[in-house]
Amino acid sequence: MSVSARTKAASAAVAVALLTGACGGSGAAEDDGPYDPDAPVTLTLGLFGTFDFDNAGLYEEYMELHPNVTIKQNTVAQSAPYYKSLQTRLAAGSGLDDIQGLEIGFIADVVANHSDAFVDFGAEDNADELEGNFYDWKWGQASSKDGKVVGLGTDAGPEAMCFRKDMFEAAGLPTDRTELGELWSTWDKYLDVARRYDESPTKPADSAFLDSPASIFSASVYQGETAYNDEDGNPIPEESDGVESAWNYASQAAAEGLTANLSQFGDEWVAAFPNDAFATIACPAWMLGYITSQMGEDRAGEWDVAPLPGSSESAANWGGSWLGVPSSGKNVEAAKDLVEWLTAPEQQVKLFTRTGHFPSSPQAAEDPAVVGHVDEFFSGAPTGEIFGQSAAAIKRTPIGPYDTQIQEAFTTALTDIASSGTKPDDAFEDAIKATQQAVGG
Repeated sequence: MSVSARTKAASAAVAVALLTGACGGSGAAEDDGPYDPDAPVTLTLGLFGTFDFDNAGLYEEYMELHPNVTIKQNTVAQSAPYYKSLQTRLAAGSGLDDIQGLEIGFIADVVANHSDAFVDFGAEDNADELEGNFYDWKWGQASSKDGKVVGLGTDAGPEAMCFRKDMFEAAGLPTDRTELGELWSTWDKYLDVARRYDESPTKPADSAFLDSPASIFSASVYQGETAYNDEDGNPIPEESDGVESAWNYASQAAAEGLTANLSQFGDEWVAAFPNDAFATIACPAWMLGYITSQMGEDRAGEWDVAPLPGSSESAANWGGSWLGVPSSGKNVEAAKDLVEWLTAPEQQVKLFTRTGHFPSSPQAAEDPAVVGHVDEFFSGAPTGEIFGQSAAAIKRTPIGPYDTQIQEAFTTALTDIASSGTKPDDAFEDAIKATQQAVGG
């Protein structure tokens, strides 16, 4: 997931049209002859969720710098229907926007099956400079085997662990984020803390330590050398060291009743935040905005942020997106200019400090404005520093087109352990069978 749900301050009036359906590129005629960077042009961006370029004032700033450019944003709320529509338009070779958002859940499919439909940023004259703007793993995820790069990175989702200070205090657990980071430096130790919470006679009634087994699984699976795929993008969950260790930790939590067993992003999960149903949740950077919006500003100071278990050796990433330029567009050169500007380190700094999207650029992550950023809602946690350290420790784990379906299969199996008492070994076999069906194996 690449969106931030943080409550946003009202943005300045911007001459940007916010449309609900995707449409084709503009009808400007600058494709008839050499590219004129000063010619009037209308650029359309097809996006999903909330990229927040508008809320951060970036469109307005770009149009002030380039008075000849008008920017229009076409937004679809959810990424799944957005991508289905994009696939249809890619197959038809028409109806594409000048710039298209590409999410982590389908970047592998674009790289493997649609790279020819997008501008190759790896072939640009300034490709070395562009590559240097991004973490190696971010650039690599959008790169094909033959070196084509289908998009430039927007945000990233380095992970930490969010925890309820007040609920920890009630249960007699430490509440200092640094002390907790050391206390649960590994997932085994995290489970030990979970057991202490579960056994505490003073913990808040009917509360669990963790929201869902998926919190452990989805965070720790990418800390392995492999997650769901081999180096060629072929699904290998039954052989993966990341899956094996993630399953071990998550299935223990599920079997021992250490989680609230909520379906992440379901209605009950959403309602559980303000109802004090759980005390920890694995937190990619964008999750902070989600928690803030669900809790409400009047409950600032109840949550805090600590390092993710195991992150000293290998951090994890969940979410993040790219901007790609369809090569058949009418305004390709102007679109490339806008994409390069929107994803440049300077703009990534602004996007984080204004709307909470963590950079996919190491230069941006190391900027003093990012490193020194604290989140008052999360008890003044130095989130810029915490997520920056996490992002720097992320290694590129092979991804594939079926990662979402594979993760859903394992999440369902973990739910069966927690809710139905299914034995972990049997649940694992169920997950493998579901995975094989999903990938057509």
